[in-house]
Amino acid sequence: MRHLLARSWASRLLLALVSLASVLAPSVQAFNATAGAILAGPERYDRQAVTLGGTVTNLSQRVSQRGNTYYTFDLQDATGRIRIFSFGQAPCSEGRQAVVDGTFDTVKRVGRYTFHNEITANRVICR
Repeated sequence: MRHLLARSWASRLLLALVSLASVLAPSVQAFNATAGAILAGPERYDRQAVTLGGTVTNLSQRVSQRGNTYYTFDLQDATGRIRIFSFGQAPCSEGRQAVVDGTFDTVKRVGRYTFHNEITANRVICR
């Protein structure tokens, strides 16, 4: 009998913890946006997940002083263009259509460098 009571108590505790976690967990929702909308109201998008599409322009592939490969490009759509940063090799070539999922920062400081209005890409998909 004690075993069944302990098991029942543990099940209720687990259910309560899962319920509490779902209430307290922040909602992660990416804004589907355009470059123009983001740049017109950057404070609304600051440190938010965003998804946008456009044409890859000004592609630059580099290696950091620490030996990490990274790339940057501008994602151009009908409303404007916004700078994209990501580590690794660029999956899309210049002039290709791409969709980017990432986090927008109005100001990002990395060491002695400061970047403005940039998306750090989590995923770049070529079309």
